[in-house]
Amino acid sequence: MLRNLLIIWIAFLLSGCAALSGGSSGKAPPPGERAVTISQGMSLPEPQLSDFTAGERLYHIGPFDKLMVDVFGLPEFTRELQADAAGKIAFPLVGTVDATGKTPSELSATIEQGLRRAHVRNPEVTVNIKEVASKFVTVDGEVQQPGVYPVTGRMSLIKAIATARGVSEDAKLDDVVVFRTVGGKKMAALYNLKSIRKGYYEDPELFANDVIVVGDSPARRIFRDALQIVPTLTYVLVALLN
Repeated sequence: MLRNLLIIWIAFLLSGCAALSGGSSGKAPPPGERAVTISQGMSLPEPQLSDFTAGERLYHIGPFDKLMVDVFGLPEFTRELQADAAGKIAFPLVGTVDATGKTPSELSATIEQGLRRAHVRNPEVTVNIKEVASKFVTVDGEVQQPGVYPVTGRMSLIKAIATARGVSEDAKLDDVVVFRTVGGKKMAALYNLKSIRKGYYEDPELFANDVIVVGDSPARRIFRDALQIVPTLTYVLVALLN
C-alpha cells in the first residue's frame, strides 16, 4: 500500500514539473518589451567589433595580453612582451611593472618614468596591444564547475561545457541557452546538447563575453531524490520518466 501511494505521489509531482518551471507569473512579456532577442535560426550571428568595446572608453591591459613596446630612437629597447598571470611585465632598466588595469597610454607613461629614473633622457614610449588574451566566457547553471573561463583559440559549446567539467546529473540537455550581445542587442539561442553530441547539429562556435546557461530537469531531480528514499521504486520511476 505504501509503495502504491509513493508511486502516485511521484507521478503527481512529475506532472506538475512543467508548470513549476514556467516562472511565477506564467506570462511572457510583450514582444516589444523583451530584453533579449530570441534567435530564429540554428545559431547566433557573430558579434561585431563594437560589441567587444561597448560601454568601455579605453582598453585595460589584462593577464597574458601581448604588448608591443616601442622606444623612439632606442631600438635596443623596443620589444614584444607578454603580461604574466598577475598582469606584470619586465622592462630593461625599469624592472617589473604592474600593467593590470592600465591603458596602453598609462603603461607608456609608467615606463617613461622608469627610464627617466635610469637616466635615459627624454624617453618617448609607445605601447600597443598586439594580442588580447584576457577574453572569457561564462558557464553557469547545471554544470560541475560554473565559472568564468578564458577563450583560447576557437571555442565551441561542447568545449566550453567540457571546460566546466561537464554537466551535472540534474542537467536538462535540451535546455542549453547561449546569450550574446550583437550590434548592441542582447540575443539568445536554445540548443539541444544531446543532439549536438550525436552529430545531428553542428557544435556552435562561441565568442568572448558569451554566457552559457545549462538548465535543470525537475523530473530528473525528483527521480534522484526518490531513489535515495525508496530504492525499490527504481523500475517504476524510470518508466514514469520515459
